[in-house]
Order: sequence, then C-alpha cells, then structure tokens
Amino acid sequence: MPDLAWYETVIVVVLLLCVLVGTLPVINTGLQFLALPLHAFRNHYPKAAPYHPNVAVVIPAWNEGMVIGPAIERLLQLEYPAERLRVFVVDDASTDDTPEIVAQKAAAYPGRVVHLRREQGGQGKAHTLNHGLDVVLADDWTEAVLIMDADVIFARDSLRKLTRHLADEKVGAVTAYIAEGSRDRNYLTRFIAIEYVIGQLSARRVQNVGGAIACLAGGAQLHSRANLEAIGGRIPTGTLAEDTMTTFESQLHGRRMVFEPHAVVLAEEPRTIDSLWKQRLRWARGNVQLTSIYKKLWFRPSRDHNLGSVGFGLAWFTILLLPAFMLLAAAGLIALLLLHSDIAEFVFRFMWIAAACIYIFSMLYSVQLDPRIGRQSWREAIMFPGLGALILMFIALFPWTLDGLLNLFGEEATDQARFGWLLFFYLWGPVSMLGIWLARAVEPLPGGRFFAGLLLYVCGYGSLLCAITVDSYLKEWRRADASWIKTEKVGRVDS
Repeated sequence: MPDLAWYETVIVVVLLLCVLVGTLPVINTGLQFLALPLHAFRNHYPKAAPYHPNVAVVIPAWNEGMVIGPAIERLLQLEYPAERLRVFVVDDASTDDTPEIVAQKAAAYPGRVVHLRREQGGQGKAHTLNHGLDVVLADDWTEAVLIMDADVIFARDSLRKLTRHLADEKVGAVTAYIAEGSRDRNYLTRFIAIEYVIGQLSARRVQNVGGAIACLAGGAQLHSRANLEAIGGRIPTGTLAEDTMTTFESQLHGRRMVFEPHAVVLAEEPRTIDSLWKQRLRWARGNVQLTSIYKKLWFRPSRDHNLGSVGFGLAWFTILLLPAFMLLAAAGLIALLLLHSDIAEFVFRFMWIAAACIYIFSMLYSVQLDPRIGRQSWREAIMFPGLGALILMFIALFPWTLDGLLNLFGEEATDQARFGWLLFFYLWGPVSMLGIWLARAVEPLPGGRFFAGLLLYVCGYGSLLCAITVDSYLKEWRRADASWIKTEKVGRVDS
C-alpha cells in the first residue's frame, strides 16, 4: 500500500473491508464446494434401513387438469407396497376438469385414490394442504405423509429411498432432489436445471453435513406422523414460504431433516423470465418474512438444532442479501478507484481471479453431480455467471488485454478511456441487474424473447436471481399484496 496519511489509511482499510464483505457470496460458494466431499463420510445412510410405513400422499390441486392424471398414475406405479400407499388429492375448488379427472381415478382405484373437494378455494397452498392433513392424520392408518405438487413425476424407486431414512426415529422429514424435467427445454429451463444442481445436489448435501436443512422441497417432502403432530398437525400459514417455515419448525422441535440426493423427482419449470420472476418473487418474499420471524435464531448456536450455527447463517444471508453484497463491493471499488486507483485495480483483480477459480471449480464439480443435466445444459453451465462476468474474469487473469485494447485509441485517449472502462467494470454487478430488468420488460414485445434471452446470457442467471431479490425487498417494504400466485403447468415433464 502506498505511503498514506493515517486517516487515508483508515479510509482505505474500511473500503477494503467493504469489498471483502461484498465478496462473501463468492467465498461461501467456495466453502460449499470444498465441504461437499465430506458428505461421503458424514451422512445419514448408516442409520437408514429398508422401511415401508403406510404413506398418505397429499396433493394440493387447483386447476391441474393437464397434469394431475399422469401424476396419480405414476404414483401408483412406484416401487412401493400397494397396500401401504394412498393418494389424497385436495381439490382447491378447481374450475377446470380437475374434479372429473380425480373422480375417474378414484373410481378406477377405490381406496387407493381419494378426492377431497374444497368448495372455498384461493386461500393458498398451506390452507389446501391443511385440509388434506386434517383427513389423513385423523386416520390411525397413516404413519407418514408425502406432500407433493400436482405436476411432479417421481422416479419409480424414489419413495422407498425416502422412507428408508424414517427408520431412524430422530428423522422427522426427508426431501428429494427436484430436477428440471421438461421434454422441450429452452434456454431458461436449462439455466434452472444448473441452478438446481448447485442449490440442491451441492448445497443440500453440505446442509446434511452441517446438520441443518434450509428447506424441504415443496414438491417432494416426506414427513413422519410424529413430526407433523409435533408441529401441530398443520402446515404454517401467514407466510409465502410455508415449506421453509415447516422445515424450521420441525428442526426447532428437535427432529432431523435429511436431503436424499438419489430420490429423483422431475418437475416442470417456468419457460419465461416473467413466470420465473413471479414464482421466485414468492419464494424470496417468504424468505424475507422468515428472516424476521426467526430473528432471534440467527448466529446463536444451540445444542438442540444447528439452525443457529455460523455456517448455516452465512449460507442463508449470502443468498438473502446477495444484491446488497454486490452493491457494497461495487461501492468499495468505486471509492478506491477515486482515491487510489492502483489499490483498486489490485483488489479488482484479486476479487475476480478468486471468482474465476471458484466458478471453474464449482461448475466442473456440479456438472458431474448430475451427468444428464451436465450434457443437456453445458452451455448454460459455462454462461451461468454471464458473458460480462466471464470477460471480467479474463481481464483480471490477463490485464494486458485491457491495455492493448485501449492503446488502439491512442495515448491521449488512454487515461480517460481506461478510467471509464474501469468505472464500468466496477459497476458491472448493478449494471447486470438493470440488464435483467430490461430483459423482463422487452420479453413480451414482438421478438422480445430473443433479446431477453440474449440479455440473460450477457448479464448472467445470478443477476436474474439478484434482481428478483431486490424486487422482494421493495414489495415487502411497500407491503404489497402477498397473495399466493400459482405457477402455470401444462404437463411438459418427460416421464
């Protein structure tokens, strides 16, 4: 560091800390993949055993006529004792042909398929599930409850891979690996597929290691009867993240949650930025709500659960506050550029070289966790951080490329041009989020889907998630309408 007055040194140190804190999401990703191999040694498999409890499947359904029939059929074909599996479809006052389809299945499989009709619907998924839970838990036959979405398709061996963990009475619930399974994939569903590999096959394995699960997948969560009764026999209402709140409450009541990566469930995911935005906005707002609800939990280790551990808190907040971290890093770099450009360039290079190393390591690791997704979405794996971020990584690794480019404009223009380009590079995080907002705006226009996709490849899928998170901050601050918006599914899952 050049010779500086003491107050300048203090300012520089503070700015360096801002940049360091701003890179916590990158650091957390690196730690996640470094801890991932520990799952081979620290997992629940030694305590799992063949176990086939009586399972009541509860499916909330509102206008699911295009998907509910195949979902029921696939459930009845699972490699599981037929006499130990019953399917309860909770029809949330559907206005399409869902009631007729479910009634036909109930007639074809008497005693195995049950149609539960709610005459007053529209209250949200949690209320619909609770209607079903009231029925299945009133019957002593029920030993476990599988909560699933109407559109997902379970692999034939998935249920028995889930139930084996319930052989351990300390386990309250098990969740499966939700994989993107559309037969006609587009660029967005391929990005989502990579996200699920990182966020589930990687992150949830690490959560297994740490002993605290952030969320049981809403589309595939298997609960023991004892676990549901311990939390009152109902799914919590009043939040947009009922599955995450159920997960937290189960662990706070002393039961272990387990992620089973080999139980595969295929799901149909949104195909447009706008539909994905609406889905993820609900998730993000729910997480903001839960962060406040459990404010006394964070970073307070407990002997009863691991939700208060430093590692779990770091993982939670680096996702929740990712846009804030991005803005903090950009602000720190800009201030350093104005005060001491040499220090700013060094920090910029260090930050992006670290990001490049972690990106390469994590993506090479990720595509091997699910080879099918690796083959289908290899382009999206490469472009996951966006073309803009890839260029910054390249410039950080090979800084002479920027100097060579600027020299083409002549010596007089070099200093000003260099400052302008550095300013743009340091602001890339916020700029990329603005690019995503633009992508959503142009998507419905004629030819807009092409430009929206192009902007997503340039700005990166991570910037899309950041932009949605910013929107969740704004919606919660304004206390905007928080009604539960259903994601439209039309049966594209390749079963």
